Parts: sequence; C-alpha cells; structure tokens
Amino acid sequence: MEKSRIEVRNPATSEKIAELAPATAEEVARAVSRGRQAQPLWERQGFGGRAKLLYRYRDLLIDRLDEIADTLAAETGRPLAEVYANELFYLCDAIGFWAKNAARFLKPERLRPHLLKTKKVVSGYEPLGVIGIISPWNFPLVLTIGEAIPALMAGNAVVIKPSELTPLTPLLAARLAEEAGFPPALLQVLAGFGAAGESLIDGADMVSFTGSVETGRKVARRAAERLIPVTLELGGKDPMIVLRDADLERAANACVWGALMNSGQVCTSIERVYVEEPVYENFVERVVAKVKALRQGGSRDEVELGSMTSEVQLAKVESQVREAVAKGARVLTGGRRRPDHPGLYYEPTVMVDVHHGMQVLQEETFGPVIPIMKVKDRDEAVRFANSSRYGLDSSVFTRDPKGAWEIAGEIQAGAVCINDSLVNFIIPEAPMGGIKESGLGRRHGAEGIRKYCRQKTIVADRLGLKSEFAWFPTTSRKRDFFRRALRLLFRSGWRNKLSAPKPTRR
Repeated sequence: MEKSRIEVRNPATSEKIAELAPATAEEVARAVSRGRQAQPLWERQGFGGRAKLLYRYRDLLIDRLDEIADTLAAETGRPLAEVYANELFYLCDAIGFWAKNAARFLKPERLRPHLLKTKKVVSGYEPLGVIGIISPWNFPLVLTIGEAIPALMAGNAVVIKPSELTPLTPLLAARLAEEAGFPPALLQVLAGFGAAGESLIDGADMVSFTGSVETGRKVARRAAERLIPVTLELGGKDPMIVLRDADLERAANACVWGALMNSGQVCTSIERVYVEEPVYENFVERVVAKVKALRQGGSRDEVELGSMTSEVQLAKVESQVREAVAKGARVLTGGRRRPDHPGLYYEPTVMVDVHHGMQVLQEETFGPVIPIMKVKDRDEAVRFANSSRYGLDSSVFTRDPKGAWEIAGEIQAGAVCINDSLVNFIIPEAPMGGIKESGLGRRHGAEGIRKYCRQKTIVADRLGLKSEFAWFPTTSRKRDFFRRALRLLFRSGWRNKLSAPKPTRR
C-alpha cells in the first residue's frame, strides 16, 4: 500500500525538508489533458519560436542557479560542486544543443524512388503529442528536465513523474519554465508514487522511462496494452578492462571517478574492473591510494563524495559487500556505513579476490564499490566483460589504438569508452543507450529527438495522368508486361556466375 503523503528527506542528515500530497490518477489524467490542449499552440511556434523560449528559460536557470543547486543538494545529499558540474552544466548545454540542432535532425527528407520516377516522396517528422517521462532519483534534473528538452523542441508537451525521493528540483524547474514564458501546462511535474507513473502511461502518447529492469518490464507491458512507443534506460553493470600496456595512472584516475562519482549512483558507473595479471598489483595499489585520499561529507564541504540518496539502495550495497566477503572477497578500504554521520553515508570501497559467483560482479550495485578482478589476458577480460545480462556502458584502457578499437567492437554494450570513462553521456551528439537488459532506444543524437516524433511519408504524383498503368482494368497486355519485366529486372544470373570459369592471368 502506498503512503498518503510524500516525505522528502535530506539523505545526508535524515532531516525532513518537505511533505507533499501524491498525485492521484485523476490529477494525472487532467495534467495529460491540459498538456494535450497546450501542445498544438506550442507546435505552431516552430523551431525558432521554441528555441527562443528555451534560451529565455536557460537565462532564468542561470539567474536562479544557487537556489536550484541548494534544492538538488538537499534532496540528494550530493556535494554542491558536483551538482553544478554534472547536473546544471549538462542541462544548460543540452538546451543550447537541442535549440540549435532540432530543426536539422527533424528536417523533412526528400527521397528518390529507384523505379517510380514519376513520384515525389518526402519523409518528415511530427510531434507525438504528450510525452510522459518517468525518472529515478539519482539525477533529478538531468533525467527529468534534461530529457524533456528534446521532446519540447520536437513540438510536444511533457508531463514528468519524478522519483518520490527527489521531486523538489524538477518541481522548481517546472515553475521556472512558466516564469520564462512557457505556455501553461506545456511542461508539468507531478510528484507521486508508482500509481502516478502507471496513470501517466495510461494517458500519455509516449513514455520515456529510466530506472530498474524490473520496473522497466512493467512499464513496457503497460505501454504495450495501448500500443504506444516507449524508451527504456535500465540497469547497468558496466565493465572496465585494463590491459598490461595501459597508462596505469590515467586508468586508475578514470576508474575512481567513473566508479564513485555521485557515490556510484550512475547508470553508467564502472561496476566491474578486469586487469591483466602483469599490472594487476600496481593498478590496485594506485586505486586504493586514490580512494583513501577521497573526502566524504556534507554538500557545502569541499569533498568528492556526499551521501547516498536511497536507504533501500544503501542496504543493497551492504548486502552485496557482505555476501562477497562471505565468499572470499577482501575489502582493501571502506566496506561499511559511516558510523560518524547520521545520514546515508557509505565509505568508498575497493574489493579484490572477487569472482563471478558473487552478486557484486553480477547484479547492479549502484553504490560506491569498486570490485577488481585479475585476468590472464585480454581475451579472458572480454569474455568476463560480456558475461552479463546488462550492456549499457564500458571502457577499455590500452596504449594500442588498433587493439582498443578491436576490443571495443567485441564488447557487448551500447557504448564503449577508450582510455576514458562516463564521457559518452555528456556528448549530446553521441547516441546513448543499452543492449540486452539495459534497455531500448537512445537518448542524444538524432535518435534522441526523433523518438519523440511520428514519422510521416508523403507521396505525390508528378504527371497528373487520368490513370496509372497498374490500375484497373486488368488486361492480358498488362499481365504479360509484368511477366516480362520480372525476368528482365530481377534475374540475377548468379547460377551462371558461380559456374563460370575464373579468368586466368597471362
């Protein structure tokens, strides 16, 4: 049974900072209806008019930068420096990217038929209507408003159901959109529990979901009942491969940041590290030293790590670490909840002697844990990297450019970073998404805005004849024409080619 009120707490202090009434099914339906009324006017403004309002919105976001950052830090427990760098910077850049590129990505395409030259063919894109966005708690600005921007530039209205743990930032951002001059009800945020998300799926014209695999399956099933499009960015268990010729200092720095940014609560976090035996000890020593040097504390402190955001997720991290230790893993640093903090602080953790019989190498951790496994060679590393039901992100470190690209081609993931980590998400030109159980669809790139459209193809006759040859009435002359045309156009002669002798050189 869902609660009657939403309590928003600061996970770094356990202090209650807000209490909200969850949206009912009726309120969600009304929001979708209002969005549907606002959408046609917004579409008629065209790309230029929509971009102008988005730039005005961005200016207002900059004016209220500190208020937004304080709100986000309070409901996530993250350091302010990280909020500015990873949430607000991304959003402001995304606004400019989509404002500049939406018209190009959605420009109607003139197609040239290879047979019917008398036809003019144009394929274009139209907004779907009302887009429902259901988002998690780990990035309450990037995964709500950030995902809404391309949908808005495509001409849609948007209704967002954020996580009940972190609704305050998207609610504030939606209010600022109205202040910037967005049409009323064009961008709406409804705080609620799972039932509100279900109601949104029942009303929206398309759903973009980010979250767990289990919930993603439910979203897909419910959307399938209405035959509406859905995109899913789900879990990850992203591997990192370190080969013997890698720049170990860069690899270690990338590992620590890629695994522990936002306390590891990132869908593309490095969650498994495979290191070739000759450099294993050196790499582990570097990683442990860097992790021990990290500072953890409150949002306003000069620290690298804040608290975790979800009590449920912290308990999952504790369970995975406990199970791994019971099966023989060793914790070299960290490995426990911080006893000196009242909030959801878990120490950044490095583990070795891990194997694939442990959950920490099989199931998504979504916390500040780095399990490192020794491998004998690159083939074993790739095999282990691919032995997962997930396939979201990955990385490989080596000084051999050719070998790196070969491994990138072998890794089963939606994205591969070579001598880097997490960077693919902040390149808006680069499509980003998963394979296997990590999801369906892409954000960013042309695919990231076209998914919010229906594609329409228009075919127009050029000549204006009274009748086409293939139209009624049917005659023996037409029949014989098509019979001869089939033989003339489509006989490949491949049998003769296969049996013909090969030419010899003289």
